[in-house]
Amino acid sequence: MVKKSRASAAPLPPAGGGAPSAPLAEKHEIRPGQSIELLKELHILTRDGKLNQDSRRKLKQVYHLYQFIEPLLSDVRARQGSVSLVDHGAGKSYLGFILYDLFFKDLADASHIYGIETREELVEKSVALAARLDFARMSFLNLSVAESTLSTRLPETVDVVTALHACNTATDDAIDFALRKHAQYIVVVPCCQAEVASVLRRNKGQALAANVLSEIWRHPIHTREFASQITNVLRCLQLEAHGYQVSVTELVGWEHSMKNELIIAHYRDLPRGKPTQRLAALLDTIGLDEMRERFYAESPAI
Repeated sequence: MVKKSRASAAPLPPAGGGAPSAPLAEKHEIRPGQSIELLKELHILTRDGKLNQDSRRKLKQVYHLYQFIEPLLSDVRARQGSVSLVDHGAGKSYLGFILYDLFFKDLADASHIYGIETREELVEKSVALAARLDFARMSFLNLSVAESTLSTRLPETVDVVTALHACNTATDDAIDFALRKHAQYIVVVPCCQAEVASVLRRNKGQALAANVLSEIWRHPIHTREFASQITNVLRCLQLEAHGYQVSVTELVGWEHSMKNELIIAHYRDLPRGKPTQRLAALLDTIGLDEMRERFYAESPAI
């Protein structure tokens, strides 16, 4: 079952240890043990330790996401001794670097983070920064999400897959990657996706004649909004059809981002029959039958 809830952000603790002075730490809400040098390198903090509004928003999002991801990393590591994480659409690797700094840095095991990004210049900068900070168990690959599925530079299985605001179909490719790599946990914050909207628009005339529900997306603005909503519904059903327990919540408030839906999936080998049937019926009902390959329910194989 897909659970819908609204999560409120817990107040972040004051910094200690190597963090800046108490007033500055309280103002900036820097976590204990967080590398100030890293935050400066990521341009979240200025060289004199200041934080602008945009950087504060970015830091709040990443920290809030860390609150969700840290228990998953701890669970995997407690059961098997190490944990691997692949971050898709990594960009400047804000998430990967902060996860490494707060969780992976002090681990004496084989735990590893892989960042996947198509922009070569960002990959090169991330590689250089990881070397400067001696974050030895971080790798960055200049690949698309789809290409990474077949890349021999990644392990055959991974434990946790993340995708934070991966644009258009990159979120779907990240889910496909996770399914094929038998990920134990999948954490995605979907961004815009135009593929479903284009199919709805193309089939609108036929749908209006056959199904009164198509009135929901008859007008162009409703097509866009409905397509965004139904895309995430289909993603959740797809994950459930592969045995995952899925929860859906809000990452941050609407004042920070309009794209703030957080989907977390935990592989529990749950019954697949009902979600598989619901997925097929929904695709058929709203005229998206041609997208069965995108939101497939059969077990994938590399």
